[in-house]
Amino acid sequence: MELTITVNNREYTLEVDPKESLLFILRERLGLTGTKNGCSQGHCGACTIVLNGKAVKACLKKAKKINRANILTIEGISPEFPNKELHPIQEAFIQATAVQCGFCTSGLIMELFALLRENPSITEQGIKEALEGHLCRCTGYQPIFDASLLAQKMMRSKNSG
Repeated sequence: MELTITVNNREYTLEVDPKESLLFILRERLGLTGTKNGCSQGHCGACTIVLNGKAVKACLKKAKKINRANILTIEGISPEFPNKELHPIQEAFIQATAVQCGFCTSGLIMELFALLRENPSITEQGIKEALEGHLCRCTGYQPIFDASLLAQKMMRSKNSG
């Protein structure tokens, strides 16, 4: 089938098998390897991207369901800031030492990106609930949670200033 998608504000038209996953398309066809393949079953969250404004697991989305979709990956969140700055969520993860091996990081960041865009004032409990579908085997969850709260604070200050 012919698939047309917009990824990180760039339109692509590809010939794909309708059963191919969005994760495969991003990594293997478009070379966007920031989205990770952890479990291929939607359990770990490493493949989380933003699809039409919502955080979704790319391994679960098939090509036949995403024609004309607007997709944002980890590679696409920083260009909205001038001078090639990191996105505040990325900066918060660094400051809170919430990154070790980094395998889960892009999925966590994309989940938070969609969450904080939709609800900048979400509660701490709401953040915890949103991150429940993500597994991390290195950093531990407290630094990730700390980074999430710091990111929320940084995004508020960037939007108000």
